[in-house]
Amino acid sequence: MEFDTDAIVCAVRGHGEHGTIVRMLTPERGLVAAYVRGGRGRRMRPILIPGNSVSARLRSRTETQLPQASIELTHSRASILGEALPAAAIEWVSALATAALPEHQPFPRLYEAMSGLLDAIEAAPSANRWSAALARFELLLVSELGYGRAESNVPENLAGGATEWAKVLSALDRSSDSLFRDVLTGRFSSLQDGRSRLIERLRRAAGEGGLSGR
Repeated sequence: MEFDTDAIVCAVRGHGEHGTIVRMLTPERGLVAAYVRGGRGRRMRPILIPGNSVSARLRSRTETQLPQASIELTHSRASILGEALPAAAIEWVSALATAALPEHQPFPRLYEAMSGLLDAIEAAPSANRWSAALARFELLLVSELGYGRAESNVPENLAGGATEWAKVLSALDRSSDSLFRDVLTGRFSSLQDGRSRLIERLRRAAGEGGLSGR
């Protein structure tokens, strides 16, 4: 088996002395895992960062064997990881995709939504520019996994101020209920802690006019 694909890096784990196992969200094959030789090396470390967009070539002898991957960076988002709120959002979305999605099941709408959300975070790190996209992504994920219905009443942006913030935070509360009741059951208490910290930062940002980095 061999195929080329665009992908978003979602999780990276050391494997052996120099390698890593990388989990990536792809448009046509969903979440895939692959071994990257030299993944801990100086050249690959800046590429294998959750949230980065990459081009990957995966090869394996059989469909059931863990493939090896050669990976090239297509877009780095490392420049915004020094800002606390955008970094927390990227960490959460990457961890959510890794934990929630079954491997090798395509979710093209989720891939597009995650790409758009990451682009929005990078383009305007202020929470009032991307928190609505985060809510829509979570609700879409719940819907795509069969536990709800994607909603269309989440505001596109927060230009209207407090009213729109309230709608977005309400949408995030609804998605949280479904995520931790139906999708992330039992084994993911650490994810719940991380998301709670992110939502608390968003609530503080709402009270401070949506400033970034808080």
